[in-house]
Amino acid sequence: MRRTGSHERVTEEVSVEVEVDLDGRGRANVDTGIPFFDHMLEQLAFHSQRIDMRVEADGDVDVDDHHTVEDVGLALGAAIDEALGDREGIRRMAWAAVPMDDALVMTAIDVSGRPYTVLRGYSPRRSGIGNPPMSTENVPHFFESLCKGPGITAHIHVLDGKNDHHVIEAVFKSFGRALGEAVEIVTRGVPSTKGLLRG
Repeated sequence: MRRTGSHERVTEEVSVEVEVDLDGRGRANVDTGIPFFDHMLEQLAFHSQRIDMRVEADGDVDVDDHHTVEDVGLALGAAIDEALGDREGIRRMAWAAVPMDDALVMTAIDVSGRPYTVLRGYSPRRSGIGNPPMSTENVPHFFESLCKGPGITAHIHVLDGKNDHHVIEAVFKSFGRALGEAVEIVTRGVPSTKGLLRG
């Protein structure tokens, strides 16, 4: 039985549709109206090696990218939460260290049912990347939003890096790799002495 989830989020500022398959091959079909953000979501999916995603968003990017980035994160998290179900058999905890030229990022996550996000060592030099730009200040906000729905604890540490593009891409790649491993089915039962992985 494939683990799939979907979520639609509509507000005055943005409409988002998301579908995920946790037992896929890392394929992504993304259109948020923010090209660099699209590229980062594609990297997250590809390097998960298993999470397929479709993301479509229509937001007020002419005003700011904040609403679109936030709502995509919330919708993606809700879809992942639905796909995870009772979490039975998942690895739950995983980590990945990803280099990209000058950048090195380590991400450790726990699909524990308790959302908590840390992004340490992230000090972008540019305010945004791409056209229309993705604001570099919204990178941590995206991960905070994504982790809420499925209740993911994520510690993302930027260990080195000078180029903002490289650093941000390594962040998305390392998170994707860790998430892909954490949601993989590896055993029977729920991986918790409490017997459940919900908030």
